Amino acid sequence: MKGAKMARDMLQPLLLPLAALALWFGLSATGLVPGYLLPSPPTVLHSGLDYIFGAPGAGPYAGRFAGDLAASLVRVLLGFAIAAGLGVPLGICSGRLALVNRLIAHSIGGLRAVPGICWLPLALIWFGIGIGTTVFLVALAAFFPIYQNALTGARLVAPIYYQAGAMLGVSRLRGVFAILLPMAMPNIITGLRLGMGISWAYLVLGELTGVPDGLGAVIMDARMLGQTDIILVGIIVIAVIGRLCDRLLVTALELSFKSARRQR
Repeated sequence: MKGAKMARDMLQPLLLPLAALALWFGLSATGLVPGYLLPSPPTVLHSGLDYIFGAPGAGPYAGRFAGDLAASLVRVLLGFAIAAGLGVPLGICSGRLALVNRLIAHSIGGLRAVPGICWLPLALIWFGIGIGTTVFLVALAAFFPIYQNALTGARLVAPIYYQAGAMLGVSRLRGVFAILLPMAMPNIITGLRLGMGISWAYLVLGELTGVPDGLGAVIMDARMLGQTDIILVGIIVIAVIGRLCDRLLVTALELSFKSARRQR
């Protein structure tokens, strides 16, 4: 029974991808969707293998994967680190200190309503085409969910816990690490995971500006050349790498914070 349950738990997450793959095969086999709009799975698989394992120079995208992945990872991780480094402490301070909340909450709320695409022209003027623009867009987009969730988590900590800690001799500074952060951790983790997902979305926006390398740049180049198969390869690769980054983030938090391990 235990083995059957484990097998079922492992298979259930695969049901939706397998159903989508079956539908994709069906649409390609019946010709309901032309190949130039939706290439068949074998075509995309062949293009993906060539992109990842092909010899550089054997084709327009052969063997580019390692360099593109490295460039995109640097941009995402830099932007996400900036967003987390600012969003978590500012969110916690806004959630616990009324003065800080009054000073910054309304401004941040207004900026959050501005679509990310609106920042692209300004970022290009400030930073030009390259890593600066992409890191800026990623950091800006990831900051808001991280900040808002940290703020919400800090606000949800009831004052009675601080009172109990004070009775036990817990100082204010120690209370931040012994009471506030552990109890706000579920919201902080949620904000960081949302921020990581948004980072990958805005990475593509930043790399559509003409940078020579990166997963988003490959998608843009493929669009210009009409290679829909490479566009789909780029989308699938970003989805897989984004999911891996999410799991690595959760694992890192669990290894670093005891309160994060309790969220399993």
